[in-house]
Amino acid sequence: MLIKMELARIIISEINDQQVVFLSEVEGEEDDKRHFPIMIGIFEATSIDRRVQGHVVPRPLTHDLLKNVIEEMGGEVQDIVITNLVEHTYYAVIRIKHDGEVIEIDSRPSDAIAIAAHYDPPLPIFVDEEVLIAATQPE
Repeated sequence: MLIKMELARIIISEINDQQVVFLSEVEGEEDDKRHFPIMIGIFEATSIDRRVQGHVVPRPLTHDLLKNVIEEMGGEVQDIVITNLVEHTYYAVIRIKHDGEVIEIDSRPSDAIAIAAHYDPPLPIFVDEEVLIAATQPE
């Protein structure tokens, strides 16, 4: 089962090599919503943050380029799904509608979240329930 999530927070540290995005469950009571962090790189973090802040660059950067290529080739990004968690590494797919089919493109979660943030409104973010359970259980 897929659980709808939203980008809740971005932490960008100039001191640390690891940046963090927090995803939070959309449905449910505020106190009961599950949330978890994903460590990402500085490039993806700044790309996401730039879009969240509403800053538009004069020329396309990598995530803009990917979005443009998908659209020019007749695809429509439907959503992103964080599909798996293996040894502290998250896996995701970008789901694209093309010619009546849904194509799943393997992606790092950071790039998938960045693509989702490049749409207005942002694309839906889903997490497989098993991943969410594993990510929110104390170690």
